[in-house]
Amino acid sequence: MEISAKLSPTPQQGAQPVESEGERQLRRELAACYRLIAHFRMSDLISTHISVRLPGPEHHFLINPYGLMFDEITASSLVKIGLDGLALDEKDALVNPAGFVIHSAIHSARPDAQCVLHTHTRAGCAVAALAEGLLPVNQMSMEFYGKVAYHDYEGIALDLNEQARLVRDLGDKPVLILRNHGLLTVGETVKQAFLRMYYLEKACDIQLAAQAAGALRLPSVEVCRRTERQFNEPGREVGEQELKDDMFIDLAWKALLRRLDRLDPGYKL
Repeated sequence: MEISAKLSPTPQQGAQPVESEGERQLRRELAACYRLIAHFRMSDLISTHISVRLPGPEHHFLINPYGLMFDEITASSLVKIGLDGLALDEKDALVNPAGFVIHSAIHSARPDAQCVLHTHTRAGCAVAALAEGLLPVNQMSMEFYGKVAYHDYEGIALDLNEQARLVRDLGDKPVLILRNHGLLTVGETVKQAFLRMYYLEKACDIQLAAQAAGALRLPSVEVCRRTERQFNEPGREVGEQELKDDMFIDLAWKALLRRLDRLDPGYKL
């Protein structure tokens, strides 16, 4: 079966372009995420993809129309498709076949993967080509200590048979490094997936700089595990002399949206 045949811009018969307020909000958040990825120079022309699953049991999700640069994407231009790849609205838009293969597989297998974000950055692709993968070189990388999965390169992701192996390799991890390819993060929300990617990208960049400078000095396993818990378990019990930060994600996302509203408010359209 040709994958492109499943990605027809023609909507399913009887599809209605009715949007709930929840869908409208998710459209704005996803469009903001695309613009932020472009702003922070993590895009790759019209390639790579970010998707968000819509509420309901149908596993419908929003993804970018194939052919738009990330700084062109708006809330209304996003395409709603099902797990069969068919459009569910009346937009005359195409979807990147590789984006469909990767994102539909993860959305269907991981109920917690509401948002899936994939990049081809210089630093991310470089670390994806290293035998050791991501190392706990810096505080930023320790957020991902023990949280990174790896998937071996099989060529451009156009083969539906690869979906099962993608899902198997990702497992329950929030990060997947696609060997010789790029980075992928998932999140329960758009903001969580974006911030994971933002700091994963920084972790890769710092690692490459450190490796180029000389021999690495890595923290102990105990310290790495403790730091990972500090990042990912803000609701944990803390000791008498320890503080915690359970507000960072919300505050950082609001700050990012304020910047976007100043510089590039067209994403909401």
